[in-house]
Amino acid sequence: MKIKTGVGATTISLITLIGIWSISALNALPGLAVSPILGQLTNIFPSSSELDIQMLTSLPSLMIIPFVLIAGRLTEKVNNMVLLRVGLGIFLLSGILYFLSNQMWQLIVVSAILGIGSGLIVPLSTGLISHFFVGDERLKQFGYSSAITNLTLVIATVVTGYLAEVNWRWPFVVYLLPAISLVLSVFLARSMKDDKNAGSTSMLVSADRNTESTVKTKSGFMVGNLIETMILYGLGTYLNLVVVYNLPFLMEEHHFTSGNAGTMISLFFLAIMLPGLILKPIVAKLKDTTLFFSYLSMAIGLGLILIAPIEWLIAPGCILAGLGYGVIQPWVYEKATHMAVPKKVTMALAYIMAMNYIAILLCPFIISFFAGLLGFSSQEFPFAFNMIITIAVAVYAWMRQKAFVFSSWETKNVSS
Repeated sequence: MKIKTGVGATTISLITLIGIWSISALNALPGLAVSPILGQLTNIFPSSSELDIQMLTSLPSLMIIPFVLIAGRLTEKVNNMVLLRVGLGIFLLSGILYFLSNQMWQLIVVSAILGIGSGLIVPLSTGLISHFFVGDERLKQFGYSSAITNLTLVIATVVTGYLAEVNWRWPFVVYLLPAISLVLSVFLARSMKDDKNAGSTSMLVSADRNTESTVKTKSGFMVGNLIETMILYGLGTYLNLVVVYNLPFLMEEHHFTSGNAGTMISLFFLAIMLPGLILKPIVAKLKDTTLFFSYLSMAIGLGLILIAPIEWLIAPGCILAGLGYGVIQPWVYEKATHMAVPKKVTMALAYIMAMNYIAILLCPFIISFFAGLLGFSSQEFPFAFNMIITIAVAVYAWMRQKAFVFSSWETKNVSS
């Protein structure tokens, strides 16, 4: 089966596309296996401190940030397949070492190794899409990539939860999945070689000439637009993380069970997944107001969770918040590909994707800081605070809808 790339009659094989998708799936895994066993680890390693436990969950994200940027830079100088295989190898090695670790310090070190491996492959998950696809086909594939990442997150969360009940080590089996991507990388490498032999090292060179002509700075980036996009993505991630971090505490305060909270969070992640499957028609319908309605959906969702401590309103709140973010994520990936010359596209994507992990790390600290500063201690505060910011961002998106970052069509007249 052949898949259209958006460049005339050019196609790639389905197995190559599955290889790209498999890398997108891995983006959801860092830190995931530790979550269901946090309570057990205190008993298994009684001498470990609270900081030790926290490092197991935060260290992968902390290590990912610099190595995402390093990987983005290396793609300009190193063969992408070599870089991909090194990253997958390190990722897989961490999965094996988790099973061999018997002390807390060993688990912490392995978590750092996991972050390094994941960081090296994160920008390639979108960079390979930008290499093989252009135009509407690229937009569609970014949507699929986002959907696959979030679907994997939902499935892996459920699976690791069940595995943790069998044995505390079993959740780490999800970190062995890079072995599949390593096998599929053979087909990716073959497609990259065929592309080079065909005289098109990057399809963007021939199909996106308008981007090359508009990016005339020495850096090779549309710096202002790229920074604006990074901020939008970082904000979108931070604003929605309140559902993951704070909803369980809010629902506990209103006497819901942890199972109820888990169901709501699962709905949230499923909602993030859905727009990626139909991103093209969504953008075709909403056009320049796509980001405005996405942030508006998030604001309404957070508002419903805030005002109604009952499931029949919390559920649609989680769904609306997830749907909004599910559009924003692939949108910014697609936009980033037009903000750099072809050889620097993966670096631009690395900058964008680093913001996701920065938001993950900073979210609890930001909410805690402003709650203390403003003197609020209720579980409703994080939702009210983030809802207000989301409304402000939505208004900004409405005012900027004709600017390049927010416009749904490519234009030669790029404005900051």
